[in-house]
Amino acid sequence: MIREIEKKAVSGLAAFPIVLGTQLLIVFWMIFEIRDQSPLGIVLSIIAVGVSSLLWNGFFMVQPNQGKVLQFFGKYVGTVKIPGLRYTNPLYGKRAVSLRIRNFESAKLKVNDNLGNPIEIAAVVVWRVVDTAEAVFEVDDYRNFVHIQTEAALRNLATGYPYDQHEEGEQSLRSHSVQIADDLRKEIQDRLTKAGVEILESRISHLAYAPEIAHAMLQRQQATAIIAARQKIVEGAVGMVEMAIDLLSKKEVVELDEERKATMVSNLLVVLCGDENAQPIVNAGTLYQ
Repeated sequence: MIREIEKKAVSGLAAFPIVLGTQLLIVFWMIFEIRDQSPLGIVLSIIAVGVSSLLWNGFFMVQPNQGKVLQFFGKYVGTVKIPGLRYTNPLYGKRAVSLRIRNFESAKLKVNDNLGNPIEIAAVVVWRVVDTAEAVFEVDDYRNFVHIQTEAALRNLATGYPYDQHEEGEQSLRSHSVQIADDLRKEIQDRLTKAGVEILESRISHLAYAPEIAHAMLQRQQATAIIAARQKIVEGAVGMVEMAIDLLSKKEVVELDEERKATMVSNLLVVLCGDENAQPIVNAGTLYQ
């Protein structure tokens, strides 16, 4: 595996007068040989001018948060990261690699969750290159590699969790977004370490049931919410009925036998648990015939 080697290059501003002076001296030599009409000198001076022109190929610019990968006839030499005008061996090949933070949003993927329900899921990933040598030489196209491996990790993650929470404490894609995001970041990072890429953050940006089951799942969620609400209403109503009976007995407002208590409990539960406002009826008779 090829690891990054940080290479220091000469300042281009310091090298510029030297290269320019060398070029001018060779040009003056060529002019002198032409005036002297020396065939051998003219040939040599022309060759020298051509070779000295290659010296200008040694200059290159490094932008902030950028690395220039240097190669010498295919062999990796090092990476220059110091910004500014730099100078190195004119025969070195140079390739720019951005070290800036980037982000992208994956396409909406259709996968099956842990329970086999078809869902749609997408993610936003924030990443950057931390090893230029691995990014350039270990994979063919590191940008495309990041995108494909992110989608593969997202598919694998979605199949390991249910869409919604069905039991207390169960982790799901919808209810544990922070934990899911952390698991997604780790899985993507494991896949991209060989490419010299660091994943800074990943988040689920889109999560929904597939259209063919969305309506049925919506009805299921509504039913679950209604049942949970009814349970709370019944718990509260039972507590209120118990409190009312205790207060009536404690303050001796009325003495109730078991039959009257049952009737009172029934009436209060109907009033407290009903969806519509109760219509009071004044009873002028008696429970006993």
